[in-house]
Amino acid sequence: MNKENLTQFFQNTNLVSLSTTKDIIDHFQYKIIPKNQFQLKAGRICDEYLFIEKGYMRTFAHDVDGNEVTTGFCSQGQLTFEVSSFFNRTKSKENIQAMSDCEGWYITYDQLNSLFHGSAEFREFGRAVLVKGFAALKTRMLSMITETAEERYELMLKTNPEIFQNAPLKYIASYLGITDTSLSRIRKELLKK
Repeated sequence: MNKENLTQFFQNTNLVSLSTTKDIIDHFQYKIIPKNQFQLKAGRICDEYLFIEKGYMRTFAHDVDGNEVTTGFCSQGQLTFEVSSFFNRTKSKENIQAMSDCEGWYITYDQLNSLFHGSAEFREFGRAVLVKGFAALKTRMLSMITETAEERYELMLKTNPEIFQNAPLKYIASYLGITDTSLSRIRKELLKK
């Protein structure tokens, strides 16, 4: 496997030079995550900063009644890791699981920290990743408060249509904060329009 997509990921940010990118990606290791395998299980400390080369993953937690609640979807060309667990070195309350056979490149917490300390460019990249992630989290949190389920569904359909080819409807419904039945009703109503 070559690291062309990983290289492109860093280069697209315009924050890291090509020479620094080459130094950084030398530390990443290739990994295969078979369908249904966990990249991270709740109760463990997240130690891998993973760039997804191929495949689709979901993040989820269990509510107080033990039900799975989907918290996110991760696909090709994206980073996936549990931020709080990774940086605070605490046990994760979230799971990361492959929904298809996945391939990726990862770096450990210790390796990442070493690179952060050694490269101002990489620190700036890391800051940008965290800011983007925080902004997305805030947007999602506010949408759960200020938008209807129909609006959230329509936005997902417009911005992330690939989710509907890769994730079962029960995971999508959970992510949208609604039941499977409500999602079916919304889909039927939109087809009538």
